[in-house]
Amino acid sequence: MQLHTIQAGKDKKAKRVGRGGKRGTFSGRGAKGQKARAGRRIRPQLRDVLKKIPKKRGYRFTAFRARPAAVNVEVIERVFEKGEIISPQTLREKNVLTKKSGHIKVKILGVGTLTKSVTVEGCEVSASAKEKIEKAGGSIKMQNE
Repeated sequence: MQLHTIQAGKDKKAKRVGRGGKRGTFSGRGAKGQKARAGRRIRPQLRDVLKKIPKKRGYRFTAFRARPAAVNVEVIERVFEKGEIISPQTLREKNVLTKKSGHIKVKILGVGTLTKSVTVEGCEVSASAKEKIEKAGGSIKMQNE
């Protein structure tokens, strides 16, 4: 190839699609679908991810407050001896609570029976559990007392 053989290229015009001629019904765009439409913009994958993020607070909303760990009266009957003090610390020491670090709230529920008199300190107590603990001769000391 030499300099005197080079010719300037002719301006090639872009194919104008969908204006009659020999292209048929699809006008060279293939079959139907998103890519055959005007604009032909494919939705970004990131937009699908963003659409799944909830806009409002009520969508699968979980409360910020920490729910207390539930301990049934039947567990206290099985793990503790007569006259022992039940608190979040002693429950953690006896491996009733699995969470090892940090302050944790505990609520004692009234499932099961209790025959031993125990003292409950620093725990929330349900009405049925309170009745069973006091019936067995135990006592409940609230946190603010």
